[in-house]
Amino acid sequence: MVFRYNQGGGISNLDPAFARNQANMWAVHQLYNGLLQFDRHLKIKPCLAKSFDVSADGLNYIFHLRQDVYFPDNPCFDAGKGRKMIASDVVYSLQRIIDPDVASPGAWIFQDKVQGPEAFRAINDSTFSLKLQSAFRALPGMLTMEYCSILPHEAIEYYGHRFRKNPVGTGPFRFSRWDEANVLVLKKNEHYFRKDSSGASLPYIDKILISFIDNKSTEFLSFLNGDLDFVSDIDPGLKELVLSPDGKLQDHFANKFRLLAGPYLNTEYLGFMMDSSHLAQNSPILNRQFRQAVNYGFDRKKMLRYLRNNKGIAANRGMIPPGLISAAHSSYGYSYDRDKALELLSESGLNLEKIPSIELNAPPAYADICEFIQKQLTEIGIGVNLRIVQPSALRSGMEQNEFGFFRASWIADYPDAESYMALFYSKFGSPPNYTRYKNALIDSLYRQVVAESNDSISRLIYRKMDSLVMNDAPVVPLYYDEVYLFISKRVMGMEVNPMNMLDLESVKLK
Repeated sequence: MVFRYNQGGGISNLDPAFARNQANMWAVHQLYNGLLQFDRHLKIKPCLAKSFDVSADGLNYIFHLRQDVYFPDNPCFDAGKGRKMIASDVVYSLQRIIDPDVASPGAWIFQDKVQGPEAFRAINDSTFSLKLQSAFRALPGMLTMEYCSILPHEAIEYYGHRFRKNPVGTGPFRFSRWDEANVLVLKKNEHYFRKDSSGASLPYIDKILISFIDNKSTEFLSFLNGDLDFVSDIDPGLKELVLSPDGKLQDHFANKFRLLAGPYLNTEYLGFMMDSSHLAQNSPILNRQFRQAVNYGFDRKKMLRYLRNNKGIAANRGMIPPGLISAAHSSYGYSYDRDKALELLSESGLNLEKIPSIELNAPPAYADICEFIQKQLTEIGIGVNLRIVQPSALRSGMEQNEFGFFRASWIADYPDAESYMALFYSKFGSPPNYTRYKNALIDSLYRQVVAESNDSISRLIYRKMDSLVMNDAPVVPLYYDEVYLFISKRVMGMEVNPMNMLDLESVKLK
């Protein structure tokens, strides 16, 4: 049975050290495993490590490895026969991430957390040790990232720079063929270590075919024709055709395919530059009540209803999406309140007749949302000039602190709220602190929470941090995104997860 999906932007690298975007991550996830993984509820669970222990001070982690994991047959091994995965493979793989010669974009994972390669050690073939410089509660979540996939040193030595298209991992599928302009083929790993609850070997699928159709409309047509088994999201121009105003499948498609939807750890927001050295002296952005007025000054629910067919959840709470901290316990944030916005402007001390317009920098794909916000803010006296910037130029400008007001998004790198609060830690540059926000109390709480091992206490600290940030309003949360997967009715066992990771290990095909 063959599972077929499309990767419109193409895939650039099958080396997990370079799994920096979703396209690469989805493919790498089929080929490799890490020590740990997360389930659909974001609970961290064992993978190549069957268990792990943490010292009382949170500095030392000991991972006990499975003894039934093998790398598949490959020319890189003696006689072409695969071999057992051992602790030295873990050491090699994680040291490789921080090797300057490799130049992995994932090197930041261990930056300021470990003191060189000696932090990783094989105690014996089945036991791996990792030593931190200071306690960091999100480490297990970080180890679920594709960057931390385990690979054999023989593959790197044999293939060299060609390893990017000759991957060797322990995952449910193994590499078969890659025509970079047309198709990537992965085959079932016959020696995969996992079994289902009845003892049957995983995966169920025999082969994965990944095509590279660059046009989203053409991709969806291929899906309708039965040439693809699922598509992730659709072209905005097809929203009205496929989805009802409340975000459900239109009736005429309901008998043809299924829609799976769920929360996505992605917060879409507008950011203010908080460093006065990068702003005009009379910029209203420096005024907190002005920034709060912007947050109150437009209707997020209406924006989602009319522009996104209700795909997403109005961000009326904070930056941390509800998948990580329950919104039911949040008493902070902003909902549409025109009168409150006007009241804040009146109290701001600004000359309301002479408030300079602010320039909002946004990519073309978000022009409609930003125009909606622009119109509603203009109605309360806040002038907004919309400037459309290509995505690469926008990212560069954000990193170089060139924009006073900009559209951005933050997708969690790992399932921990620390990934969001890092945006406001003043010791971090841009990224992730694109707003250059600085608050001594936030900094203190950040240092406290990253060393906190008690989940209940950490949740309380995260809520306090999120509420303090919202009161200062360096950002304008827009919405918490959702994963939308359109799936053929022949596909069984496919699930959405808040990290939007494609997991085909347990998927069946009729």
